[in-house]
Amino acid sequence: MQAGLAVREPKMLEQWESEGLYAQIDAATKDRPNYWFIDGPPYANGDIHIGHAVNKVLKDMIVKAARLDGFHAPFTPGWDCHGLPIELQVEKKFGKVGDKLNAAEFRAECRKYAGEQIARQRADFKRLGVLADWERPYLTMDPKFEAEQLRVLSRIVANGHVTRGFKPVHWCLDCGSSLAEAEVEYQDKSSFAIDVGFTADAPEYLAKKFGASGDAPIRFLIWTTTPWTIPANKATSVNADLDYALVEMGEFGRVVVAEGLLEACSKRYGVENPVVLGMAKGRTLERHTYFHPFDSISGIHSGSKQILCGDHVTLDAGTGLVHTAPAHGVDDYNIGVANGIAVESPLMGTGVYVAGTPVVGGLYVRKVDEPVINALRDAGALVHVTKFDHSYPHCWRHKTPLIFRATPQWFVSMDGNGLRAKALDAIAKTEWIPGWGEDRIRGMVAERPDWCISRQRTWGVPMAVLVDRRTQTLHPDSETLLAKVADAVEAKGLEAWFGSSVSDWITTDAEHYDKCPDTLDVWFDSGSVHQCSFVANHPDKLDDDGMAPQADMYLEGSDQHRGWFQSSLLTSVAMRGRSPYKAVLTHGFTVDEKGNKMSKSLGNVVAPQSVTKMLGADVLRLWVAASDYSGEIAISDNLLKRIADAYRRIRNTVRYLLSNLHGFDPALHTVAPDQMLSMDRWALSELARVQGEIMAAYSAKQFHQVYQLLHNYCAVDLGSLYLDVLKDRLYTLPEASHARRSAQTVLLHIAEAMVRWIAPILSFTADEIWKLLPGDRSQTVFIQTWYALPTSSLPASDAWTTLLAAREAVKKELETLRAAGTIGSALDADVAIYAEGAAQDALATVGDELRFWFITSDASAQPLSRKPATASEAKLENGQSIWIAATATTADKCSRCWHRRPDVGSHAAHPALCGRCISNIDGPGETRRHV
Repeated sequence: MQAGLAVREPKMLEQWESEGLYAQIDAATKDRPNYWFIDGPPYANGDIHIGHAVNKVLKDMIVKAARLDGFHAPFTPGWDCHGLPIELQVEKKFGKVGDKLNAAEFRAECRKYAGEQIARQRADFKRLGVLADWERPYLTMDPKFEAEQLRVLSRIVANGHVTRGFKPVHWCLDCGSSLAEAEVEYQDKSSFAIDVGFTADAPEYLAKKFGASGDAPIRFLIWTTTPWTIPANKATSVNADLDYALVEMGEFGRVVVAEGLLEACSKRYGVENPVVLGMAKGRTLERHTYFHPFDSISGIHSGSKQILCGDHVTLDAGTGLVHTAPAHGVDDYNIGVANGIAVESPLMGTGVYVAGTPVVGGLYVRKVDEPVINALRDAGALVHVTKFDHSYPHCWRHKTPLIFRATPQWFVSMDGNGLRAKALDAIAKTEWIPGWGEDRIRGMVAERPDWCISRQRTWGVPMAVLVDRRTQTLHPDSETLLAKVADAVEAKGLEAWFGSSVSDWITTDAEHYDKCPDTLDVWFDSGSVHQCSFVANHPDKLDDDGMAPQADMYLEGSDQHRGWFQSSLLTSVAMRGRSPYKAVLTHGFTVDEKGNKMSKSLGNVVAPQSVTKMLGADVLRLWVAASDYSGEIAISDNLLKRIADAYRRIRNTVRYLLSNLHGFDPALHTVAPDQMLSMDRWALSELARVQGEIMAAYSAKQFHQVYQLLHNYCAVDLGSLYLDVLKDRLYTLPEASHARRSAQTVLLHIAEAMVRWIAPILSFTADEIWKLLPGDRSQTVFIQTWYALPTSSLPASDAWTTLLAAREAVKKELETLRAAGTIGSALDADVAIYAEGAAQDALATVGDELRFWFITSDASAQPLSRKPATASEAKLENGQSIWIAATATTADKCSRCWHRRPDVGSHAAHPALCGRCISNIDGPGETRRHV
């Protein structure tokens, strides 16, 4: 009963591996229709945590359920192996590239480290009972994978989606590289918020645009929370359709602000009675010029700056005029490019400003806010300064604030060749589970910028292109060159590119080209799995064009709408014009029972390794199944204890089935449904109903419903009803009696169905059960399809609905007697039921076997006309009423069946037995027809 899973499961794993169980499953199902499930790769760094366990167990359940549906469902696990986290681990031991190792040696150490991490994680995943092709996983660092990834890039280049641009991207100063959207997380940050006045050129001319006069100085007021970008100011943006006011703003003189923000601005500046001198539309200010405030203190004239019109300017905050630095913001960049403004910045990739830059030259970007503010104050340009708390992008690895910085990068263009529209169309054709996933990813794809796919890293797949140093464009035959590099990488590894020169790839004009030094974004690595994993593991499944089939299912956490789901979508649509998946399932994150995130500081971390050592993997798997993955998934020691209790309920139900199938040979003893006792036929129909509901829940990937149906069936339908009633028949009738064989037949059908129901969830337990069931069990349970239940030609009886309701009513009446001390067990009672009409007819269907249904020593169904005054009325669910008279019996107890019967002691040879038991052991045996 205690199962001993923590001890038994590792031994079963050893047997699975020695038998080559996964290979057996794959071979036995290879001729079935294919169900393609793509494993989103975990990162090869560190031990697995409880979130990994949830993820991999859900995947395992889906694949195993697909086999029940009659599919060939390969499960090829994978790992994400390139990128910064592994570089950082290697740097801890060997320093940066050039310290102790050259670049090639550094990459070799990265590969070695990733391999060690994969081995650790693989052992933990196996321990969870996940059956997969562990000996042949796909690895993004496998030369075959890396080569195919370059071919994916080649196709995307050929389809016109790859561009080069000097654009602002999220830049992590600690990583020293650009970041993908999925590597950015938002946290609260306290920044300086400053209002700055830019002095306008030709103030008299500007005043006339507002219908005012005079040549007093006028300043355009801007508001920003990034003082460090002021040195890179190239323009100021207004909204063409907004109204702007020329205002006499007390001590600050004449200023221009948006009318809609005038009240907020004057309050912020402490000006009680600002005087509006005139109004003008934003479009009338376009192209007016102003001077950078640092010009007056540096003696360096940076050139006049312009007012530009842009739709990104709103009245949400600030002044209605937006300081514009094209090198440090997407909107800034877009409006700058549209107006021919150079995308320049004095800020280097190290985070240090170029020497000689006014005010900030040679300073680190995180230390320049105050010098900038002081310089603006000295120049008389600072109008207001305060601290401002806001949500700000941070690096997901270092948890440090990012900057937007324009650098020459490679991009997958979202709109240049219609990729965004095609991706949105593909989203609409995909099934999203839960349904809100579609809106989530649709919104992200609709609003996302171009995808920056280049990184400045050492450990990664190269951006293996040649760039014309004169035009900064790709070599015209890049598609062919990428294919050539891919072949070399597949044969010789990454050093085939990193260790080469331009002349190794082209002979004509080689002196005009440079090798791109960048690596591909790791999200491009994992985003190419839909193609690369097939080439590495299922090359025979590629079509004539070398394309992999569309996956039936992707499954990952809810953060992957901006990560893997999206990168996979974009690479697939860009290379082949369709989504890589037919359906996408999203699960939530793990939290403790109070809803708090897992944190070592809170002491609420539950490690899967600890759970499997204490309770066993099947208990952990049952917890995963029992949890509604559509939201946060709670776990704690208390919750696991409750799940362990539920596991024992299921296990003990099966123990009952197995113990009562001892000596039952299906080939010899099976009873056909039409020949079964009526209660057994009813139980068989209930089994079919529950199986249909469980199959539907599996199909909908609603595993918590599977758990609920399974647990309820074991606890209520079986434990509290059918199996409870059967005990008398199984334990007291002759072994080979028809009634007992009828019961055993149904028990076998239940066991056959249940072992399949639980196989995707309780895999170790299902394997254990399967091997103990009677009949041929030479083929594993994991290749079985849904159990085909036999059906009866006899019409189903509606009487059992009434009998069920009556049984519950009788139980309540007996509980009253038990509480009063009148009886001990139900077998100490006699019961008479008084009814009329349909209720009486239903009770009469089982005749004198009614006592076995109620598990009382005697029970009878009487006409309502005979009802005594002491009978209690019970309302049944169908609206009918019955009356119950329950009394303590005075008969003696049979020592064999425990029923109290008047004939106990009437047989001299068996003075302690009732007549029924004497017949069952020494006579022809009793005959049962119903119960």
